[in-house]
Amino acid sequence: MPSISRTAICLVGGARRFELTGPTILEHVLNVLPEADLFVHSNLDENTFKLALLRSAPRVTEMRIRRPVRFRETEEHMRLLSAGSSPNGIQGLLQYFDLVEGCLNMIAAYETQGNFTYDWILRTRVDGYWTGPLDLKAFKTDSYVVPEGSRYGGLNDRLGIGNRSISDVALSRLSLLPNLASAGFSDLNSESAFHAQLKVFNIPAEELQFPFCILSDRQYKYPPSGDIAPVASIASPGPLSGAKCRPCVPHCKGECIEKLGPEKWLGWTEWRNGSLELCDGSQPWQEGWEDFFDKVAGKVTADMRLKVKEMTTEVCLQEMTGLKRKAGRWNGPDPIEICNLGSTTE
Repeated sequence: MPSISRTAICLVGGARRFELTGPTILEHVLNVLPEADLFVHSNLDENTFKLALLRSAPRVTEMRIRRPVRFRETEEHMRLLSAGSSPNGIQGLLQYFDLVEGCLNMIAAYETQGNFTYDWILRTRVDGYWTGPLDLKAFKTDSYVVPEGSRYGGLNDRLGIGNRSISDVALSRLSLLPNLASAGFSDLNSESAFHAQLKVFNIPAEELQFPFCILSDRQYKYPPSGDIAPVASIASPGPLSGAKCRPCVPHCKGECIEKLGPEKWLGWTEWRNGSLELCDGSQPWQEGWEDFFDKVAGKVTADMRLKVKEMTTEVCLQEMTGLKRKAGRWNGPDPIEICNLGSTTE
Protein backbone atom coordinates (compact mmCIF):
# COMPACT_ATOMS: atom_id res chain seq x y z
CA MET A 1 0.00 0.00 0.00
CA PRO A 2 1.44 3.41 -0.95
CA SER A 3 1.94 6.09 1.68
CA ILE A 4 -1.23 8.13 2.22
CA SER A 5 0.48 11.49 2.37
CA ARG A 6 -1.09 14.83 1.49
CA THR A 7 -4.70 14.15 0.48
CA ALA A 8 -7.65 16.26 -0.63
CA ILE A 9 -11.20 15.01 -0.13
CA CYS A 10 -13.75 16.32 -2.61
CA LEU A 11 -17.34 16.08 -1.34
CA VAL A 12 -19.98 17.06 -3.89
CA GLY A 13 -23.74 17.14 -4.35
CA GLY A 14 -26.97 18.27 -2.75
CA ALA A 15 -27.66 17.89 0.96
CA ARG A 16 -31.22 16.52 0.71
CA ARG A 17 -30.63 13.62 3.14
CA PHE A 18 -27.40 14.77 4.74
CA GLU A 19 -28.88 14.37 8.21
CA LEU A 20 -28.75 10.62 7.43
CA THR A 21 -25.56 10.37 5.38
CA GLY A 22 -23.47 13.10 7.00
CA PRO A 23 -22.80 11.28 10.28
CA THR A 24 -21.61 8.19 8.39
CA ILE A 25 -19.31 10.24 6.14
CA LEU A 26 -17.83 11.90 9.21
CA GLU A 27 -17.22 8.57 10.94
CA HIS A 28 -16.13 6.35 8.08
CA VAL A 29 -14.36 8.73 5.68
CA LEU A 30 -13.33 12.05 7.24
CA ASN A 31 -12.25 10.62 10.59
CA VAL A 32 -10.33 7.84 8.82
CA LEU A 33 -8.26 10.56 7.08
CA PRO A 34 -8.15 13.27 9.77
CA GLU A 35 -5.18 15.08 8.17
CA ALA A 36 -6.85 15.33 4.77
CA ASP A 37 -8.14 18.67 3.48
CA LEU A 38 -11.90 18.73 2.85
CA PHE A 39 -13.38 20.62 -0.10
CA VAL A 40 -17.18 20.79 -0.34
CA HIS A 41 -19.05 21.85 -3.49
CA SER A 42 -22.84 21.98 -3.24
CA ASN A 43 -25.82 23.86 -4.65
CA LEU A 44 -27.79 26.20 -2.41
CA ASP A 45 -31.29 24.97 -1.57
CA GLU A 46 -33.59 24.38 1.40
CA ASN A 47 -31.42 21.47 2.60
CA THR A 48 -28.07 23.27 2.64
CA PHE A 49 -28.38 24.04 6.35
CA LYS A 50 -27.80 20.31 7.02
CA LEU A 51 -24.18 20.74 5.99
CA ALA A 52 -23.74 22.33 9.43
CA LEU A 53 -22.95 18.78 10.59
CA LEU A 54 -19.54 19.24 8.96
CA ARG A 55 -18.63 21.59 11.79
CA SER A 56 -17.42 18.45 13.59
CA ALA A 57 -15.17 17.35 10.69
CA PRO A 58 -11.45 17.15 11.51
CA ARG A 59 -10.59 19.77 8.87
CA VAL A 60 -12.62 21.95 6.49
CA THR A 61 -10.45 23.66 3.91
CA GLU A 62 -13.10 25.21 1.66
CA MET A 63 -16.89 25.35 1.47
CA ARG A 64 -18.36 26.45 -1.84
CA ILE A 65 -22.14 26.74 -1.78
CA ARG A 66 -23.32 28.15 -5.07
CA ARG A 67 -26.63 29.28 -6.40
CA PRO A 68 -27.85 26.73 -8.98
CA VAL A 69 -26.75 27.53 -12.52
CA ARG A 70 -28.29 26.42 -15.78
CA PHE A 71 -26.03 25.38 -18.64
CA ARG A 72 -26.65 25.93 -22.31
CA GLU A 73 -27.25 22.54 -23.93
CA THR A 74 -25.35 22.55 -27.20
CA GLU A 75 -25.83 20.32 -30.23
CA GLU A 76 -22.64 18.56 -29.22
CA HIS A 77 -24.10 17.84 -25.78
CA MET A 78 -27.28 16.50 -27.38
CA ARG A 79 -25.31 14.06 -29.53
CA LEU A 80 -22.83 13.06 -26.88
CA LEU A 81 -25.07 12.59 -23.83
CA SER A 82 -28.23 10.59 -23.19
CA ALA A 83 -31.16 12.60 -21.79
CA GLY A 84 -32.90 9.50 -20.46
CA SER A 85 -30.06 8.53 -18.13
CA SER A 86 -30.60 11.33 -15.62
CA PRO A 87 -33.73 12.39 -13.71
CA ASN A 88 -33.03 15.93 -14.91
CA GLY A 89 -31.92 14.97 -18.40
CA ILE A 90 -28.81 16.38 -20.06
CA GLN A 91 -29.07 19.48 -17.86
CA GLY A 92 -28.75 17.26 -14.79
CA LEU A 93 -25.63 15.60 -16.18
CA LEU A 94 -24.00 18.93 -17.00
CA GLN A 95 -24.70 20.29 -13.53
CA TYR A 96 -23.33 17.14 -11.89
CA PHE A 97 -20.20 17.21 -14.05
CA ASP A 98 -19.70 20.88 -13.18
CA LEU A 99 -20.00 20.21 -9.44
CA VAL A 100 -17.31 17.53 -9.72
CA GLU A 101 -14.94 19.59 -11.85
CA GLY A 102 -15.63 22.69 -9.78
CA CYS A 103 -14.31 20.84 -6.74
CA LEU A 104 -11.15 19.99 -8.69
CA ASN A 105 -10.77 23.69 -9.52
CA MET A 106 -11.09 24.56 -5.84
CA ILE A 107 -8.29 22.14 -5.05
CA ALA A 108 -6.08 23.50 -7.84
CA ALA A 109 -6.55 27.09 -6.65
CA TYR A 110 -5.60 26.12 -3.10
CA GLU A 111 -2.49 24.33 -4.39
CA THR A 112 -1.47 27.42 -6.34
CA GLN A 113 -1.97 29.64 -3.31
CA GLY A 114 0.13 27.36 -1.12
CA ASN A 115 2.71 26.48 -3.79
CA PHE A 116 2.31 22.73 -3.29
CA THR A 117 0.59 19.76 -4.94
CA TYR A 118 -1.59 17.10 -3.34
CA ASP A 119 -0.49 13.50 -3.70
CA TRP A 120 -4.04 12.11 -3.71
CA ILE A 121 -7.62 13.20 -4.33
CA LEU A 122 -10.58 11.22 -3.02
CA ARG A 123 -13.91 12.23 -4.56
CA THR A 124 -17.17 11.12 -3.02
CA ARG A 125 -20.80 12.23 -2.74
CA VAL A 126 -22.84 14.04 -0.11
CA ASP A 127 -25.61 11.41 -0.45
CA GLY A 128 -23.34 8.46 0.35
CA TYR A 129 -24.43 6.35 3.33
CA TRP A 130 -21.41 4.51 4.75
CA THR A 131 -21.67 1.37 6.84
CA GLY A 132 -17.96 0.78 7.41
CA PRO A 133 -14.62 2.57 7.25
CA LEU A 134 -12.85 3.54 4.05
CA ASP A 135 -10.09 0.99 3.39
CA LEU A 136 -6.79 2.80 2.87
CA LYS A 137 -5.65 -0.08 0.65
CA ALA A 138 -7.89 1.51 -2.00
CA PHE A 139 -5.18 4.09 -2.69
CA LYS A 140 -3.42 2.72 -5.79
CA THR A 141 -0.52 4.49 -7.47
CA ASP A 142 -1.03 3.47 -11.10
CA SER A 143 -4.81 3.27 -11.53
CA TYR A 144 -8.01 5.12 -10.75
CA VAL A 145 -10.00 3.21 -8.15
CA VAL A 146 -13.80 3.07 -8.40
CA PRO A 147 -16.48 0.93 -6.75
CA GLU A 148 -17.41 -2.31 -8.46
CA GLY A 149 -20.88 -2.83 -9.92
CA SER A 150 -23.52 -0.21 -10.80
CA ARG A 151 -21.72 0.18 -14.13
CA TYR A 152 -24.67 0.86 -16.47
CA GLY A 153 -22.53 0.28 -19.53
CA GLY A 154 -19.51 2.14 -18.16
CA LEU A 155 -17.87 2.49 -14.76
CA ASN A 156 -19.34 3.28 -11.36
CA ASP A 157 -18.65 7.01 -10.84
CA ARG A 158 -20.02 7.38 -7.32
CA LEU A 159 -16.57 7.38 -5.71
CA GLY A 160 -13.06 7.79 -7.07
CA ILE A 161 -9.55 7.63 -5.66
CA GLY A 162 -6.41 8.46 -7.58
CA ASN A 163 -3.08 10.20 -7.52
CA ARG A 164 -2.98 13.87 -8.45
CA SER A 165 -2.28 13.52 -12.18
CA ILE A 166 -4.83 10.75 -12.73
CA SER A 167 -7.47 12.62 -10.71
CA ASP A 168 -6.92 15.70 -12.85
CA VAL A 169 -8.30 13.74 -15.81
CA ALA A 170 -10.91 11.73 -13.90
CA LEU A 171 -12.52 14.80 -12.31
CA SER A 172 -12.54 17.03 -15.40
CA ARG A 173 -16.01 15.80 -16.26
CA LEU A 174 -17.24 18.93 -18.06
CA SER A 175 -14.22 20.40 -19.86
CA LEU A 176 -13.22 17.07 -21.42
CA LEU A 177 -16.61 16.43 -23.06
CA PRO A 178 -15.30 17.85 -26.40
CA ASN A 179 -12.54 15.22 -26.30
CA LEU A 180 -15.15 12.47 -26.04
CA ALA A 181 -17.09 13.96 -28.92
CA SER A 182 -13.93 14.17 -31.05
CA ALA A 183 -13.24 10.51 -30.28
CA GLY A 184 -16.61 9.61 -31.79
CA PHE A 185 -18.60 8.77 -28.67
CA SER A 186 -22.35 9.42 -28.48
CA ASP A 187 -25.45 8.71 -26.39
CA LEU A 188 -23.50 8.43 -23.14
CA ASN A 189 -24.88 8.28 -19.63
CA SER A 190 -22.79 9.42 -16.66
CA GLU A 191 -21.15 6.03 -16.19
CA SER A 192 -20.31 5.42 -19.84
CA ALA A 193 -19.05 9.00 -20.26
CA PHE A 194 -16.76 8.47 -17.28
CA HIS A 195 -15.47 5.18 -18.72
CA ALA A 196 -14.89 6.82 -22.10
CA GLN A 197 -13.00 9.67 -20.46
CA LEU A 198 -10.53 7.32 -18.78
CA LYS A 199 -10.23 5.28 -21.96
CA VAL A 200 -9.41 8.31 -24.16
CA PHE A 201 -6.57 9.26 -21.80
CA ASN A 202 -5.36 5.65 -21.31
CA ILE A 203 -6.02 5.61 -17.59
CA PRO A 204 -6.59 2.13 -16.13
CA ALA A 205 -9.47 1.72 -13.69
CA GLU A 206 -9.51 -0.74 -10.82
CA GLU A 207 -12.83 -1.83 -9.30
CA LEU A 208 -12.97 -2.54 -5.57
CA GLN A 209 -15.72 -3.12 -3.03
CA PHE A 210 -16.67 -0.26 -0.73
CA PRO A 211 -19.07 -0.19 2.26
CA PHE A 212 -21.42 2.58 1.13
CA CYS A 213 -24.58 3.14 -0.88
CA ILE A 214 -26.30 6.17 -2.42
CA LEU A 215 -29.36 7.20 -0.42
CA SER A 216 -32.08 8.00 -2.93
CA ASP A 217 -35.64 9.28 -2.82
CA ARG A 218 -36.11 8.46 -6.49
CA GLN A 219 -38.60 5.73 -7.36
CA TYR A 220 -37.62 2.86 -9.67
CA LYS A 221 -39.65 0.07 -11.24
CA TYR A 222 -39.80 -3.11 -9.21
CA PRO A 223 -38.58 -5.80 -9.55
CA PRO A 224 -35.34 -4.52 -11.09
CA SER A 225 -34.34 -5.90 -14.47
CA GLY A 226 -32.15 -4.84 -17.36
CA ASP A 227 -31.18 -1.20 -16.78
CA ILE A 228 -33.65 -0.64 -13.89
CA ALA A 229 -31.66 0.19 -10.78
CA PRO A 230 -31.95 -2.16 -7.81
CA VAL A 231 -32.71 -0.30 -4.58
CA ALA A 232 -31.02 -1.90 -1.60
CA SER A 233 -32.08 -1.78 2.01
CA ILE A 234 -29.51 0.00 4.17
CA ALA A 235 -29.73 -3.11 6.36
CA SER A 236 -28.09 -5.19 3.59
CA PRO A 237 -24.91 -6.88 4.85
CA GLY A 238 -23.12 -5.49 1.78
CA PRO A 239 -20.71 -4.14 0.78
CA LEU A 240 -23.04 -2.25 -1.58
CA SER A 241 -20.32 -0.30 -3.41
CA GLY A 242 -22.45 2.72 -4.27
CA ALA A 243 -25.72 1.00 -5.17
CA LYS A 244 -28.92 3.01 -4.69
CA CYS A 245 -30.47 2.44 -1.25
CA ARG A 246 -33.04 3.58 1.28
CA PRO A 247 -34.17 2.60 4.78
CA CYS A 248 -36.75 -0.18 4.38
CA VAL A 249 -37.79 -3.51 5.76
CA PRO A 250 -36.42 -5.73 2.95
CA HIS A 251 -38.98 -6.81 0.36
CA CYS A 252 -36.73 -9.45 -1.20
CA LYS A 253 -33.62 -11.32 -0.04
CA GLY A 254 -31.98 -14.71 -0.21
CA GLU A 255 -33.62 -17.05 -2.72
CA CYS A 256 -35.93 -14.24 -3.80
CA ILE A 257 -32.88 -12.30 -5.06
CA GLU A 258 -31.57 -15.32 -6.96
CA LYS A 259 -34.89 -15.77 -8.78
CA LEU A 260 -34.68 -12.21 -10.12
CA GLY A 261 -31.53 -13.04 -12.10
CA PRO A 262 -29.35 -10.18 -10.81
CA GLU A 263 -26.39 -11.31 -12.92
CA LYS A 264 -28.26 -9.84 -15.93
CA TRP A 265 -28.77 -6.36 -14.45
CA LEU A 266 -26.87 -3.50 -16.09
CA GLY A 267 -26.85 -2.01 -12.61
CA TRP A 268 -25.42 -5.23 -11.20
CA THR A 269 -24.61 -5.10 -7.51
CA GLU A 270 -22.90 -7.87 -5.55
CA TRP A 271 -25.75 -10.06 -4.30
CA ARG A 272 -24.17 -13.43 -3.51
CA ASN A 273 -23.82 -14.78 0.03
CA GLY A 274 -26.82 -12.74 1.17
CA SER A 275 -25.02 -9.42 0.75
CA LEU A 276 -27.99 -7.69 -0.97
CA GLU A 277 -31.51 -7.14 0.39
CA LEU A 278 -33.97 -5.26 -1.81
CA CYS A 279 -36.58 -2.60 -1.17
CA ASP A 280 -39.62 -2.13 -3.39
CA GLY A 281 -38.21 0.95 -5.06
CA SER A 282 -41.43 1.67 -6.95
CA GLN A 283 -43.03 3.14 -3.84
CA PRO A 284 -42.17 6.13 -1.63
CA TRP A 285 -40.14 5.47 1.49
CA GLN A 286 -42.01 3.19 3.89
CA GLU A 287 -44.09 4.72 6.64
CA GLY A 288 -42.09 4.61 9.84
CA TRP A 289 -38.75 4.56 8.02
CA GLU A 290 -37.28 6.78 10.74
CA ASP A 291 -37.55 4.04 13.38
CA PHE A 292 -36.05 1.50 11.01
CA PHE A 293 -33.22 3.86 10.12
CA ASP A 294 -32.41 4.66 13.75
CA LYS A 295 -32.29 0.97 14.63
CA VAL A 296 -29.95 0.10 11.76
CA ALA A 297 -27.76 3.22 11.89
CA GLY A 298 -27.19 3.23 15.65
CA LYS A 299 -27.63 5.77 18.41
CA VAL A 300 -24.98 8.31 17.38
CA THR A 301 -26.31 8.67 13.84
CA ALA A 302 -29.92 8.59 15.06
CA ASP A 303 -29.20 11.39 17.53
CA MET A 304 -27.65 13.51 14.78
CA ARG A 305 -30.69 12.91 12.57
CA LEU A 306 -32.96 14.17 15.36
CA LYS A 307 -30.66 17.13 15.98
CA VAL A 308 -31.13 18.28 12.39
CA LYS A 309 -34.86 17.53 12.38
CA GLU A 310 -35.41 19.62 15.50
CA MET A 311 -32.92 22.36 14.64
CA THR A 312 -34.27 25.86 15.19
CA THR A 313 -33.22 28.83 13.11
CA GLU A 314 -31.22 30.12 16.07
CA VAL A 315 -29.31 26.84 16.51
CA CYS A 316 -28.83 26.58 12.75
CA LEU A 317 -27.26 30.03 12.71
CA GLN A 318 -24.88 29.07 15.52
CA GLU A 319 -23.85 25.87 13.77
CA MET A 320 -23.46 27.35 10.29
CA THR A 321 -21.54 30.32 11.66
CA GLY A 322 -19.26 27.87 13.45
CA LEU A 323 -18.73 25.97 10.20
CA LYS A 324 -17.96 29.20 8.35
CA ARG A 325 -15.35 30.12 10.95
CA LYS A 326 -13.82 26.66 10.78
CA ALA A 327 -13.52 26.65 7.00
CA GLY A 328 -10.29 28.02 5.62
CA ARG A 329 -12.33 29.47 2.77
CA TRP A 330 -16.03 30.21 2.66
CA ASN A 331 -17.49 30.82 -0.78
CA GLY A 332 -21.24 31.04 -0.37
CA PRO A 333 -24.18 32.92 1.13
CA ASP A 334 -24.21 34.24 4.65
CA PRO A 335 -25.32 31.61 7.20
CA ILE A 336 -28.50 33.55 7.99
CA GLU A 337 -29.66 33.18 4.38
CA ILE A 338 -28.93 29.44 4.45
CA CYS A 339 -30.84 28.98 7.71
CA ASN A 340 -33.81 31.10 6.62
CA LEU A 341 -34.04 29.07 3.43
CA GLY A 342 -33.83 25.78 5.27
CA SER A 343 -36.56 23.62 6.75
CA THR A 344 -35.80 24.66 10.30
CA THR A 345 -38.35 25.33 13.02
CA GLU A 346 -38.82 28.60 14.82
